[in-house]
Amino acid sequence: MTAAFAAALAGRVDAADWPQFRGPNHDGTSPEKILTTWPADGLRAIWKQPLTDGFSALTVGDGKAFTEVKRAVEGTDQELCVALDADTGKELWSAPLGLAKYDGGGDSGAPGNTGGDGPRSTPAYDSGKVYVYSSQMVLKCLDAATGHQVWACDVIREHDGQNIRWESAASPVVEGKWVFIAGGGPGQALLAFDKNDGKVAWKGQDDKMTQSTPMVATILGRRQVIFFTQKGLVSVTPETGEVLWRYPYKFQGSTAMTPLVSGDTVYCSAGYGIGTSACKITKTNSGFEASRLWFQPANVLENHWSTPVCSDGYVYGIGGQAQHATAPLVCVELATGKIAWTHNGFGPGGCTLVDGCVLVLSDSGDLVLVKATPDSYQEVARSHVLAGKCWNSAGVSGGRIYARSTREGVCVSVARP
Repeated sequence: MTAAFAAALAGRVDAADWPQFRGPNHDGTSPEKILTTWPADGLRAIWKQPLTDGFSALTVGDGKAFTEVKRAVEGTDQELCVALDADTGKELWSAPLGLAKYDGGGDSGAPGNTGGDGPRSTPAYDSGKVYVYSSQMVLKCLDAATGHQVWACDVIREHDGQNIRWESAASPVVEGKWVFIAGGGPGQALLAFDKNDGKVAWKGQDDKMTQSTPMVATILGRRQVIFFTQKGLVSVTPETGEVLWRYPYKFQGSTAMTPLVSGDTVYCSAGYGIGTSACKITKTNSGFEASRLWFQPANVLENHWSTPVCSDGYVYGIGGQAQHATAPLVCVELATGKIAWTHNGFGPGGCTLVDGCVLVLSDSGDLVLVKATPDSYQEVARSHVLAGKCWNSAGVSGGRIYARSTREGVCVSVARP
């Protein structure tokens, strides 16, 4: 056993994997207890691995870390899903997803920190399989051990899909027997596939897609899948796709966060002047209905694409026009939309809730722990861990933080002694 591998194993504790976009519960929350007093010279990197171009986050399952990158393959830019050894960072395999073609959107950011355009979607791991959704809307199921393709579906070709500005950024969501995505044409805009063989389980609705990933949650005792489309929020049953409720929030655009659910309240925000709103879900004689709690215009509150987290009735997320390198971390009261505090300087990164803190991955590659309290901004710890641009959120698994930028991926130890 090498010294590096022994050190890596020493940093691991028993805990849940981080198998999908926004973690095991789809809500950006980790159940782990981590080290909150960080060394003055920064967190110890268990490994650091070059990862070319892309805004895909790292997911972790069965001892492997998965992400998507853009690479030149035989002279042509391709999107690839790559698997790394979660303990060492060694690349185990790569699998082609299709041509890498973008219409911009990834080249803005802080001075000296531009470029890196690439895949936006994050792989999902489940039961020995990896599910990926390319920017050109090809859904693939790969064998997690080898990267070999199990099944695939070209949503544009097979379901009349229409891509959006800056291409699809949504991640596939696995729940029970199904994989959920959006992007099909009229009558099949929302799609569920059998995760084992790729057959369509159900399809429906006419909503145009956004960059938002579906959210699976239980509201008032009913498990449901919530999509944020250009018509607004639409909730459906996982089993059949039957619509449970709608919350109209129409806009013409593609940049939107993943819905955030807390109890019977759903929070949503979209970029480029759309703003932020929350609705309350209630039961009726005929099913469910959604009613507006509040709305804040974009110049007051806008999360762009960065999905916040929620703790004890307060929402914590990156606010403002997210392409600005000084975009603030904002704390908002979920019930009213009132802003409790803001703190500038994070840029369009992402947030994860862990051990009573908001773990922020900033645009410039800092990991920052902030106490999850509405009283004031209280920074607990900070460490610079990545070069490049970070437009995603970090994952927490086994006493480690997994994060990546447009240049590299890193695994750092935050295991308690």
